[in-house]
Amino acid sequence: MDNKQDADAPNQQPILDDSRIPSSQMRSYALMTPEVKKAYMNFYKTTYVDGKLDLLVKEFIAIGASLALGCKGCLEGHMKKAKKLGATNEQISEVVAVTCGVAGASIVDRSDIANHNLGDIFHMDI
Repeated sequence: MDNKQDADAPNQQPILDDSRIPSSQMRSYALMTPEVKKAYMNFYKTTYVDGKLDLLVKEFIAIGASLALGCKGCLEGHMKKAKKLGATNEQISEVVAVTCGVAGASIVDRSDIANHNLGDIFHMDI
């Protein structure tokens, strides 16, 4: 089943299996004032103009950031944009792999820092 719905709440929005409300049923930027939304949208659009990085590279960066930050809607949107720009399965796979590598390294880094701050109470005799 693609979505769950509580029969006792007929006005409730459908909920996806991952507990999200479909973005097509939400009002995006609902908590931003018009001024803040305009400023944000201007900034966002500016980051996607042609520059030193081409648009496909920017979409690869956005995919990695979306994965790392856990933004499912962002991830789906940027994957669609990358596909339209000609991204291959192999390229997307490499973006995912690089993101996994950085995510893993961040866990090692945080655990090393915590252990150090605790006076190196844990160590491996290797």
